[in-house]
Amino acid sequence: MKRVFTILACAFLFGTVSAQDFQTNIRNAKSSYQAGKLEDAHFALQKAMQELDIQIGREIVKLLPLKLDTLQANINNDNISGNNGFAGATIERTYEKSGKKAEVNIISNSPMIALLNTYINNPALMQSMDGSIKVIKIQGYKAKLERRDAGDGKFEYAIEVPLGSALISFKVQNSNEAEIITLANSIPLQQIAKLIQ
Repeated sequence: MKRVFTILACAFLFGTVSAQDFQTNIRNAKSSYQAGKLEDAHFALQKAMQELDIQIGREIVKLLPLKLDTLQANINNDNISGNNGFAGATIERTYEKSGKKAEVNIISNSPMIALLNTYINNPALMQSMDGSIKVIKIQGYKAKLERRDAGDGKFEYAIEVPLGSALISFKVQNSNEAEIITLANSIPLQQIAKLIQ
């Protein structure tokens, strides 16, 4: 019981600290702007936006499933961090069972979006001769599917889905195409898209 209380108190304190940091950065931006210190105002606004992106990341993690087929989420290893340059956030979750591993990575304001969109909207660029790369659809979204040889006779499959300016990457070790598509379809892309865009 004591442990539960401690965890709840820490969560409340962290949420309060984050809200306070956001409000402090907004106040600093406003006062710097009024004083004509535009560089300081810009910096404070960037910090406030990063706090907001991290908070959105925490909401997105709540949407991710705790289980993908038989793979269990390692929620203790969830990672939400601000991207370099104060633009967006990176959300990571891993799933494992019996030596099999899957990873979900969500990067808001990803610099890779323009390149990925160019490729998936031009099928001639995406189709590889050996079939290791192709364009598919996941829940109505165009995506890139890639098969990678792990070197031990097993394959790793990866799916990249652009959602506006965000990139969702999903990879599964020791898998096959049908399995990764099924697992990717259990990720709530539409709900994530509403939060991240």
